[in-house]
Amino acid sequence: MTEVKKKSLLKSAAILGFAGLLVQVMGAIFRIPLGNIIGDEGMGYYQTAYPIYVALLVFSTNGAPAAISKMTSERIALGHYREAHRVFKLSFVLMAIMGIVLFLAIAICAKPIVYALGDGGAYYAMLAISPALLFVPILSVFRGYFQGMQDMGPTATSQLVEQAVRVGVGLSLAIILMKSSIEMAAAGATFGTSIGPIFGIIVLVIIYLKKKQGIYELIDKDESQEKESSGSILKTLALIAIPITIGVSIMPIINMGDLLVVMRRLQAIGFSTAEANALYGQLSGMAIPVVNVPMAMALSMALAMVPAVAAANSIGDKKSLDNNIKLGFRMSMIIGVPCSFGIIAMAEPVMKLLYPLQIESAVSSAKCLLILGFGVAFLCVGQTMAGTLQGIGRPALAVWGIVLGFAVKCIASFQLIGMGAMSIEGAAWGSVLGFIAICVFNMMAVRKVTGVKQDIMLSVIKPFVSGLTMFVIVKGIYLISIKILPFSIATLFAVGVGVLTYGIMLLRIKAITADELILLPKGQGILRLLKKLRIVK
Repeated sequence: MTEVKKKSLLKSAAILGFAGLLVQVMGAIFRIPLGNIIGDEGMGYYQTAYPIYVALLVFSTNGAPAAISKMTSERIALGHYREAHRVFKLSFVLMAIMGIVLFLAIAICAKPIVYALGDGGAYYAMLAISPALLFVPILSVFRGYFQGMQDMGPTATSQLVEQAVRVGVGLSLAIILMKSSIEMAAAGATFGTSIGPIFGIIVLVIIYLKKKQGIYELIDKDESQEKESSGSILKTLALIAIPITIGVSIMPIINMGDLLVVMRRLQAIGFSTAEANALYGQLSGMAIPVVNVPMAMALSMALAMVPAVAAANSIGDKKSLDNNIKLGFRMSMIIGVPCSFGIIAMAEPVMKLLYPLQIESAVSSAKCLLILGFGVAFLCVGQTMAGTLQGIGRPALAVWGIVLGFAVKCIASFQLIGMGAMSIEGAAWGSVLGFIAICVFNMMAVRKVTGVKQDIMLSVIKPFVSGLTMFVIVKGIYLISIKILPFSIATLFAVGVGVLTYGIMLLRIKAITADELILLPKGQGILRLLKKLRIVK
């Protein structure tokens, strides 16, 4: 792989990954006080509406941008800038129509949906979230077009603005409406999600207008005569976007499994509606948001993989294709392994730190978080390999991986929830088994289609050794420091030491090389600092 192409993938993934991390941090800033304000009952109402929204939204935030970026990057790789811009314009029309349809569907059907799920108290939350579906599809068009040009900055910027507005508006309304009822407070929290996309669109339009002259200069220089029909472009977009949507939607689809199974299964084994709603809130509203942090970074890698792999595949660059796949797998392991070990080591302290006003619920949800920790590395790898399958033009395989994982998740959750004292923890184990099924299927599919063989020592053993070392040190540091330091300081200190330990181990055993560090944004500065600290030579 040329250094330019390697830099492009690493930089794209780093930009989206950093933005995704900040978005999840802001999401945690939102959910932590929200959980403390409205409690597990309110989070149950919130989470009844939110997964349905995400399941519909994921097409416009992940599937459509990935499809648009794939179609755009393939045309740009061939120098067909005019056709790439036609993809953008036609997608805009299609997504605008889709937004109107989705908004009307949720607005009209909100009540029957929540009652069918056995949680009528979530009606106002469902209704409040529907306007977002008018605007988010438009966001997807701009993001996909810029990602297809391998310019991840606009996507990252709009994500941060959108999330900041969502957090501010959602928390403010939750506090104000809590005086009315828990149901209305949950609705206020969801309404922030309908306001954020408006500001995201404003940011993207401004960026597009600034870049418009350069875009049209490239179009004017394009002398290619090929012109695909509008119908053909839209058909291709739909054929790509729908399977890509499913393939990159591991967490939303697994969460839909919880929504379909958990509430009714808990009630069937003797829990009241309120008790079942509270337990569901502990899992989906308190534990899963922590898992969403590494998931966001893995999804960033997956989305960066699509245009990079598609471009290499479209021009027959086998060497670049193979190296991109290997690099994507290694980066997903480097992300996922420490998150798994860290969550397993610190699940209860982290939950108690995040939800100090809901200690009983925090301790209960920590059991679910610890279990989910065993599946995080599998989730990260499965997500990245789904992006690879989509980039090489085999999105249907990623869909079958999701179908398998969803089936495993639902069957396992149904059985395990009913086993004695397992209850909500059974749903967490069901998710882990679903992640494993998706990961194994996607890995086997990528190897069968491409023939790429991973370097097990570099990509698996070195990250695992680094993560295991981090686990031992974090656990030891916490057990010692909790005896002499306040709880919150001891928790943060142990987590900080863990991050440093893992990073140093990766560099010491050369799971990441100095040459690769240079390719990251601000890589030269990072390398100089590490040399000054004598962490690398």
